[in-house]
Amino acid sequence: MSFAFSAFGVFSRRRLLRAPRRGAFWRLLASTIALALFAGCVGTPAPRIPLAAIPAAQQDRAARNVAVFSAAWSLVADRHFDPRLHGLDWPALGRAAGAEAAAAPDDTALYAALNRMLEPLGDSHTHALTPAQAAARRARARARTGFNMTRLDGRWAVWDVLPESPAARAGVRRGWIAVARNGAALGDRPDFQPRAGETARWEFLDTDDRPVALALTAEPLPLVPPPQARLLPGGFVQLRFDAFATPDRRWLGAQLKAHRDAPGVVIDLRRNPGGDTFSLGISVGEFFDRAVDCGRFVTRGGMASTKRSFGLGSARYAGRVALLVDGATASAAEIFAAVLQAHHRAVVIGRPTAGAVLASWFHRLPDGGELQLSREDYIAPQGYRLEGRGVTPDIASAFSLADLRAGRDPDLAAALAWLETDPRRP
Repeated sequence: MSFAFSAFGVFSRRRLLRAPRRGAFWRLLASTIALALFAGCVGTPAPRIPLAAIPAAQQDRAARNVAVFSAAWSLVADRHFDPRLHGLDWPALGRAAGAEAAAAPDDTALYAALNRMLEPLGDSHTHALTPAQAAARRARARARTGFNMTRLDGRWAVWDVLPESPAARAGVRRGWIAVARNGAALGDRPDFQPRAGETARWEFLDTDDRPVALALTAEPLPLVPPPQARLLPGGFVQLRFDAFATPDRRWLGAQLKAHRDAPGVVIDLRRNPGGDTFSLGISVGEFFDRAVDCGRFVTRGGMASTKRSFGLGSARYAGRVALLVDGATASAAEIFAAVLQAHHRAVVIGRPTAGAVLASWFHRLPDGGELQLSREDYIAPQGYRLEGRGVTPDIASAFSLADLRAGRDPDLAAALAWLETDPRRP
């Protein structure tokens, strides 16, 4: 989950005193003083990274790289929710990653080195973002071609296509199989960060398994698709939104008020990656006439605080509620499902959620990048830790590639079947 808080990273004073080049030293000193003024303190010193082996022409870049590395390393050492860092030898990891970071020729290589250092934490919400990625996060937009994929039957299927996007204009359709990009197979964990104006050659199989090759040029697009409301048979309403953020939670509240008399709603959280806890608390409150327990957040020092829902201005929707979830339902979306499940306010339908539930903050790094850092653990109202476990649906539902291509939605069908069993209905 992403919090609306941010802070400036801090440099290691020890690292500063060992900068090997005069020009790099003074630039690093100026940056360090500025950051210290914002941060207010200096954290645990990062491991010393020798730069003597770096060619003279690359010393300035290396000094900047080490400043970014040192800030990220110290933030994890001082502020990660687990003070033991899961038993890792953090200084040793830092020495190896620092040397790699120092030699990085560009931002892509630098942040790849940082994320390799962070990976052993096994942490769903600790990740380093390049300056470009950080700017895209803050703007809620980035360069994309406009289609989202999901893993079905061992293949990457197009789950949805953003209207008016390059993919939509080129004719990409839901249910197509994405096979390769620029001649390279997608693999198990594709992660592409195209630049605006960058063209890639995509290879697909259409719904009849015929090959289709398309050149798609990335352009700035919203990170989150617009929410959707759909009237269903029997007077029910399906509401899909893909983020717990101010625009989406306002939309949800307005929809629930507009459909206050609907006998039931289907809240579609499939592929919803989460959002901020403020929006989460308000969204939970839309379904209750009182404040309810939303679970506990546990700090690095072991202090636990119970979060409760917000009821001011709530729709107080009283109809039945079905929640659709899958393996891409994560973070605040998982907490939302766990809370409504715990209070018997909704039935959860689909597949187990991602189990990626930690409270994180975004910390600004010296070059404009960011470190997303897990600062608090989360315990569900039922008393169990949700990270690594996820929410188990009340009603399991399978979703196949054949379903997607045929336009069938077994999850929605199961939700409608459950809603129709309401004993209050005539």
